[in-house]
Amino acid sequence: MTSAVVTRFAPSPTGYLHIGGARTALFNWLYARGRGGKFLLRIEDTDRERSTPEATAAILKGLDWLGLDHDGEPISQHARADRHREVALELLDAGKAYKCFSTQEEIQAFRDAAKEEGRSTLFQSPWRDADPSTYPDAPYVVRLKTATEGTTVIEDEVQGTVKIRNDQLDDMILLRSDGSPVYMLAVVVDDYDMGVTHVIRGDDHLNNAARQMGIYTAMGWPLPVYAHIPLIHGPDGKKLSKRHGALGVEEYQAMGYPAAGMRNYLARLGWSHGDDEFFSDEQAKEWFDLKGIGKSPARLDFKKLENLCGQHIAATDDAALLAEIEAFFSATNQPALTPEKKELFKNALFCLKDRAKTFPELIDKAAFVFADRPIAPDEKAAKNLDTVSRGILSELTPHLQNASWTREALEEVLNQFAEARELKFGKMAGPLRAALAGRSVSPSVFDMMIVLGREETLARFNDAANG
Repeated sequence: MTSAVVTRFAPSPTGYLHIGGARTALFNWLYARGRGGKFLLRIEDTDRERSTPEATAAILKGLDWLGLDHDGEPISQHARADRHREVALELLDAGKAYKCFSTQEEIQAFRDAAKEEGRSTLFQSPWRDADPSTYPDAPYVVRLKTATEGTTVIEDEVQGTVKIRNDQLDDMILLRSDGSPVYMLAVVVDDYDMGVTHVIRGDDHLNNAARQMGIYTAMGWPLPVYAHIPLIHGPDGKKLSKRHGALGVEEYQAMGYPAAGMRNYLARLGWSHGDDEFFSDEQAKEWFDLKGIGKSPARLDFKKLENLCGQHIAATDDAALLAEIEAFFSATNQPALTPEKKELFKNALFCLKDRAKTFPELIDKAAFVFADRPIAPDEKAAKNLDTVSRGILSELTPHLQNASWTREALEEVLNQFAEARELKFGKMAGPLRAALAGRSVSPSVFDMMIVLGREETLARFNDAANG
């Protein structure tokens, strides 16, 4: 049974991949991948006026960056319109749907009269049980015959048991007067044909579930398992909007958050596994379940996001981290690293990645790697390169010419040099940082010397001494 799990992510290609959509995709991905099932992608492009190829490309790019791989090719909902129409006509032939010839004016008149009389304004078509011999030669829509009595019960894995009285549901339109299928029909047919077993989506679709269940029932199809997840709110508890900051996944990539950190954070946004905050993809796949999703809206918290991202940067293998940083350079239209700088940068990651929460932070800490001689010190660092400091650098250089280029040996040489001149090492650190990085704040002097190597280190000291 576990291998039969099939989930799907079904975005509308009308814009970027929203952070809320990304979390929905992640939950579906984790649920399927953790159970050896399939994770499918469907592009819901039935709204032809608003759907664009650019938006589809942006969604695919966002999923790719997040590392959410899908099985098979993405399915276009619009391309399946004939199949959707076929199901509507099948329901019509079975007497489970009917032709409705009511005009918009007649429907509005019905609602106006119902409102005036204090009745329900839910439209009741006079054509529901009409004799086909009375049909006019006029445009019509095809409506589903919804049950008029009893209750529709949604057994939701997140929301619990949700009951909706059938007399509160109208006879939903399946085919418009031009013969085109509506979105609500398309979703059900696609989910059934794709073998979707679990529909995990935002709770703004909860009311849709009751109406969509009517199609499943009429067709005699088994219902999927429903799990309607709360939406994401801003830190102020209000619905997420531009005023809260970034909304699109590509914005988070451009800000330099690592994909693993985003996956970890999004997984924790509305779902929990005990007190675990930091975890790997493999742990997330193993632990993720629908029972762990809360009913309340989750709140976006950039401090938590940064904290988790920092932990993931520190825990990532150097080669994988370098590859992701190179992708960051590309995504933000920055020049690619030269082979020499790439090698230096990789060698420096050990002393950079423990304290950076984003890639720009990490790259900033690596300024000594990217700087070219002669190093131009910033204003604060320049103050550490007075005449006395330059003399110290000039005097120090011969002591390093033949030193073993290990951290222990370098520490010994520099400490002995400082002691011989009755200097505290702290007094030397400023000029050394200024010479190596052009900054007053940098990684450890010894770490920079190890990364740069003897030749480049001594050349930088020499430049600073004679500057």
